[in-house]
Amino acid sequence: MGQRVLLIEDEPNIIEAVSYILSKDGWTVHTHSDGETAMEKVMQGVPDLIILDVMLPGRSGYDILRDLKAQETTADVPVMMLTARGQAKDREMAIDLGATRFMTKPFSNAEVLESVRALVTP
Repeated sequence: MGQRVLLIEDEPNIIEAVSYILSKDGWTVHTHSDGETAMEKVMQGVPDLIILDVMLPGRSGYDILRDLKAQETTADVPVMMLTARGQAKDREMAIDLGATRFMTKPFSNAEVLESVRALVTP
């Protein structure tokens, strides 16, 4: 059985690209595009990995990350932040809040795949 990743992202082209890359590699990909209800989606079935955008409608990815790390059931789930905001302060904030990895857009398909594989190794 493939491992499960939840992609929380609101840009359709990014959703399509990341879903395609990971599905081809055997991952089961679930997507969600609303920051306000993202935690509900996570709690419906805690994934093996979460890919989280910073700028989402409703709530920021930083707020969601803070909630994920505060919950016992999700505290240990690896979270890769994926954002167009690549400044040092954005990276530092994500790492301080508990992000496992920080990747900026645009990204290469190989880079996404390599990062996901590195974060979730059986």
